[in-house]
Parts: sequence; C-alpha cells; structure tokens
Amino acid sequence: MHPLAHAIAPLLERVGGTAVPVDQREPGDVVLHWEGAPAIAVRLPGEELTNALDRIIRAVETELGGPLPDLPRAEKQRAVRLLEERGAFTMRKSVETVAKALGVSRFTVYNYLNREQANRS
Repeated sequence: MHPLAHAIAPLLERVGGTAVPVDQREPGDVVLHWEGAPAIAVRLPGEELTNALDRIIRAVETELGGPLPDLPRAEKQRAVRLLEERGAFTMRKSVETVAKALGVSRFTVYNYLNREQANRS
C-alpha cells in the first residue's frame, strides 16, 4: 500500500472513506498525488448524509462513554452541544435523528439548542 494511504487512514476511517489503487478508481473518486504523480484514489461514502450523521453520533457516544439514551440530562445536553459543534444540525432531518438517538423529543433537542445559543450570548 502506498505511504500516502497509510498517512490518511485515520481520516478515511473517520469519514467513512476508503483508499483504492488509482487503476481501480471509479467516477467520483478523488485522486491524490504524491510527488507529482497519482498515488491513490479516495472513495468517499455515498451522498447519504444519514450515514455521516450516524458516524457523528457514534463518535459522540464514544467520547461520552456510552449510548446517548442512557446518559443523564446534563450529558445529553453536552452531546447536543458536541453534535452542533461538529455540524450535525446542518443536515436535513437531523433534529429528528438526534432526538431518536438521545431518546428524547424533537422539542427537547430544540430546547437544548436554544439553551446553548442563549449561553453564548
């Protein structure tokens, strides 16, 4: 495997991408160059933003040490803050997905978001 593939492996794991040999690239893959020559192609996950949101939610669960529904209220509020910082709420229907992941209502998620915005002001 090319050294560039090893170098970007943690990034690809985080975003759900894979490195493929340049000669196996497909339309939509991103070709990365090393010393002026094509080195590897990166295949990103499909345009399904739900998968990206699921990955962000799983990362927050890992960071907070457990499944989101099992967390106390203060940690759920922290989870919403972390999700917002990572851009989770820029995705369509994300509030509904996050509410389901937290085991709370959409209204509760909006309250947590509004509380965060008020705290910043």
